[in-house]
Amino acid sequence: MLPTYCPSCHNQLKIKSLHCEQCNTEVIGSYEMPILNLLSAEEQEFIIKFIKCSGSLKDMASQLKLSYPTVRNILNNVIKDIEDREK
Repeated sequence: MLPTYCPSCHNQLKIKSLHCEQCNTEVIGSYEMPILNLLSAEEQEFIIKFIKCSGSLKDMASQLKLSYPTVRNILNNVIKDIEDREK
């Protein structure tokens, strides 16, 4: 998983450069971390499963062996986390 916070001061990291291993091109600048990268590994995995289930909470509940309300609560928490990070 991509580190998102500085190990020294705990501020959010920014992307400084991207590098192509094929042709050695490098893009340098200061870029915000994509919002999905700022989520926990568990939240990212939940989103991936949610997409694979075509957004069906019923299918998610069955796959995760959880109740529908529990899956709904998890989704609500992920949504809140995303909204909080966008501020």
